[in-house]
Amino acid sequence: MKRGLPEWAQRRLDPTQRYGLRLTLFGLAAVLVAVPFSFLLLQVLGTGPVTEVDRDVAQAVYDVTHDSQILIAISRVLSFLGVPPWFYLTIGASALWFYKRGFWRVSLFLVATPLIGGTISSAVKILVDRPRPFFDEPIAEALGKSFPSGHAMSATVGYGTMLLAFLPFIPRRWRTRAIVGYVVLVLLIAASRLGLGVHYLSDVIGGIILGAAWLAVSVAIFRVWRIEQRKPTVDLVEGAEPEVARNAS
Repeated sequence: MKRGLPEWAQRRLDPTQRYGLRLTLFGLAAVLVAVPFSFLLLQVLGTGPVTEVDRDVAQAVYDVTHDSQILIAISRVLSFLGVPPWFYLTIGASALWFYKRGFWRVSLFLVATPLIGGTISSAVKILVDRPRPFFDEPIAEALGKSFPSGHAMSATVGYGTMLLAFLPFIPRRWRTRAIVGYVVLVLLIAASRLGLGVHYLSDVIGGIILGAAWLAVSVAIFRVWRIEQRKPTVDLVEGAEPEVARNAS
């Protein structure tokens, strides 16, 4: 480590320390992600210039999709991939699979991360209290408030959590493609909410950002837990718990 730095800073930047470089980087990532979310939040609360862009984009997307049954059908299918019942099924089945094989830590990670993320999303919706877009002939209807998009946040957190849980089973040469596929799926689900006319652009962007921030925090907490259990630190591309691929049967 570089001399001249305070002792606490050296510990935070040392990869070998208990709460060292990796966790510092995770914390920094969460803060950097939270900054644009805070900007969007202030714009929405203060009806800033972003809200004008929101209205223009919402109207433009509505004009394209409201007479296209194909686009509406595609948006409905993609939107379904972000609803809570779907995640109850997929994440619940995944958590049960890990639990039955003795990997209860991964199972808890799978269940707790999306559940807490959903609670955060609901709390922010209530606090912001932003009405959804309104059209004379709505394409679809949705309950609750508009900011942030619950579908966008759920997709970011839910599929991100499952990806991290199952990464150890994915061959290394396919992992980059799996990560890209995850990003594309999240963006498509977010776009579907615009296509159905139930969210503004800042809603879905805010949902993705808030979801990414919470996912980063959850992963950091899980990594602290690994350290407490005297497990080796691993790169994120290895997954949440790389040992599961070697021990699963």
